Amino acid sequence: MIIIVCGDIGRFPVGGEAWLNLQYLAGLQALGHDVYYLEECGEEAWVYNWDTFESTTDITHQASYVRECLKLIKFPQKWIYRMGDKSVGMNLEDFQEVCFRADLMIIRGLPIALWRPEYERPRRRIYIDEEPGFTQLGLVKGNGQLLETASRCEHLFTVGQRVGRPDCSIPTANRNWLKTVHPVCLLNWSIDGTDRGTHFTTILQWKAYQETHVHNNANYGGLHYGQKDEEFVKFQDLPRLTKQAFRMALIGGSLEAMADFGWEAISGWDATRTPSAYRAFIRSSRAEFSVQKHGYVVSQGGWFSDRSVCYLASGKPVLIQDTGLKDWLPTGEGILTFLNPSEALDGIKAINENYDRQCRRARALAEEYFSTDRVLPPLIEAAMS
Repeated sequence: MIIIVCGDIGRFPVGGEAWLNLQYLAGLQALGHDVYYLEECGEEAWVYNWDTFESTTDITHQASYVRECLKLIKFPQKWIYRMGDKSVGMNLEDFQEVCFRADLMIIRGLPIALWRPEYERPRRRIYIDEEPGFTQLGLVKGNGQLLETASRCEHLFTVGQRVGRPDCSIPTANRNWLKTVHPVCLLNWSIDGTDRGTHFTTILQWKAYQETHVHNNANYGGLHYGQKDEEFVKFQDLPRLTKQAFRMALIGGSLEAMADFGWEAISGWDATRTPSAYRAFIRSSRAEFSVQKHGYVVSQGGWFSDRSVCYLASGKPVLIQDTGLKDWLPTGEGILTFLNPSEALDGIKAINENYDRQCRRARALAEEYFSTDRVLPPLIEAAMS
């Protein structure tokens, strides 16, 4: 099949966001599909330039980051970065011809900023919601780009495994949400050469959305859907309660404040700037410790992070705040959950007491539940139905 993946590598130039896209591209290639990458910025996109420490709309700078990321998975020259009437990458006319022949366009994470006539040409279009709760609230509240993208797609998918259940507070926005999970291409996440690590680590973005963000103003049905800062304060004292060492790659927030609570805090922008740096940070860890966004916890939508998937693939156990996982994922070994600091301390003890077994189980769960060869074929089958 000819498949176009529409993503956001250049607009969000950090390693974790790049991997969200690379997993799909590498996985679909490994399955034998003819894969193309599209980044549609709309009329303009401001992106941070790490070299000048300023924001820029220079398309060549943004596209160069895309190019370097795609080299990591040996992706061919079958990509295009578009902004207004400018483009970088493959020849525009050639890409437009691909759109006419394409079987499927996968729009992941963000809606299409500018719908061009050629985007109507693939046989099928699907949208993958990677922010369950926030995306649906955006539709309910009338966000224009989300509404247009949803209306132009034959199917909508979500990584929120419990969306639509009576005890999940996420509205469906009068749409049918098919289920998928974050995939990981295990070819790029070998466990060879990884060490046991000394620190439980977390990559934490203090506030993911600004006031002008499409998903902000997240209040619905008497509930507030907050961000990670609202949950993390409940667990910030954890390093003081155990001998286990913790390292935090923090984006936003105060490194000094976290250090006062006992965290070894480093700049998340610096530690995870490229896909290689992001992968190295995870591989150097002993395990992941992760507090979730308040909205994921209060909604109990079954959210499981793409970052946690990468830890599992690296043979690293994950200790994560529960979002309603236990009715679709086995927990207790490889994946451990907590609701409060006491349960988090129990999880730390359980991981350290039988560490090698926990690591083996982590990798096995990645292979069984999240490997691209398990996740992508049923996604494509449902997309084309």
